[in-house]
Amino acid sequence: MTAVLHTRRPAGPHARLARLARLARLAPLAALALALAAPGAGAATWVYVSNADSQDVSVFELDRSAGALKPVDTTALGGMAMPMAVSPDKKVLYVALRSQPFRVVSLAIDPASGKLRKLGEAPLADSMANIDTDATGRWLFAASYPGHKITVNSIGKDGAVGAVQQLVPTAPHAHAIHADAANRHVLATSLGGDNLSAWRFDAETGKLTAHEPALTTVTPEKSGPRHFVWDKAQRSLYLLNELDASVHVMAYDKERGTLRAVQRATTLPAGFTGKPWAADLHLSPDGRTLYASERTSSTLSSFRVDAATGQLQPLGQVPTEKTPRGFAVDSSGRFLIAAGQESHHVALHPIDPATGIPGAATRVPAGKNPNWVEIVDLP
Repeated sequence: MTAVLHTRRPAGPHARLARLARLARLAPLAALALALAAPGAGAATWVYVSNADSQDVSVFELDRSAGALKPVDTTALGGMAMPMAVSPDKKVLYVALRSQPFRVVSLAIDPASGKLRKLGEAPLADSMANIDTDATGRWLFAASYPGHKITVNSIGKDGAVGAVQQLVPTAPHAHAIHADAANRHVLATSLGGDNLSAWRFDAETGKLTAHEPALTTVTPEKSGPRHFVWDKAQRSLYLLNELDASVHVMAYDKERGTLRAVQRATTLPAGFTGKPWAADLHLSPDGRTLYASERTSSTLSSFRVDAATGQLQPLGQVPTEKTPRGFAVDSSGRFLIAAGQESHHVALHPIDPATGIPGAATRVPAGKNPNWVEIVDLP
């Protein structure tokens, strides 16, 4: 049998032009595919840690696949950097400076690199223990521990904080202030007054006005209400008390903006001796686990949250950095990052997906006196 050889004729000029046109049309798609496949492309998670004594913010990248925190940058601020907040659109980081002159620094977040660029500074009415924005991103709330007051600053269209718009005296040692999910009620803790104050909030004018009842008393006396969080459904509020290291579960009426105590638990390890000194608390993104830090024992407590009642089942404590003043849980619920004020390190704890309990940490150096952590997913 004789093999038959087929030969291809050289393409004519018209055929060659058609092929070139097809390649030109495909080139942008190929370039896009390469860009998406390139390292660092797509979503990134940036971690910001404020450092009071080195007066700066440490910037890290959270690499979930490697389970690692990678140093990116350090932004000098020229003041005692402590509480932070992120704008609702994740474009701006706000840092309150607790050294005189008291002010808040507005920092634009570069979504590609995570690095920070200063937008401006604005005066604060006092040394502020806590700051947060309202849901619109047009107003900044602040609570002053030494000044016994809460305030509202305006925020401009460029994301930079402006002047103080309102100042309200409170019971001693205001410590935290947040608006509820509806942006209609604002609550603030008074550590020295053993209460939470409630306010009506007008997002158009940025004004806080009287609410009835004005106060929810926290018992026992000298509990020291400090930080609080709501669950996503706005049915429960979790309050951490600094002076006895207890956690209160409170039923929240989101229509009326009122609270009712339901349960009280402790963050102290079994056999604890010493002076309780609780610091921070956060819920996991799925709402199934509540975490709290306690500074004397340098531990993190975990609690299982009952989906029906919101009540807590203690899961125990794990060690973390020395004097863990602030921490945060990432949006995947797989990592907890805690700042050790006296260790000058941050701890990256992997979270067991089955139990919700933080595991052994990887330690990363931060600035001096790291105290607050914010985690931002971009773009």
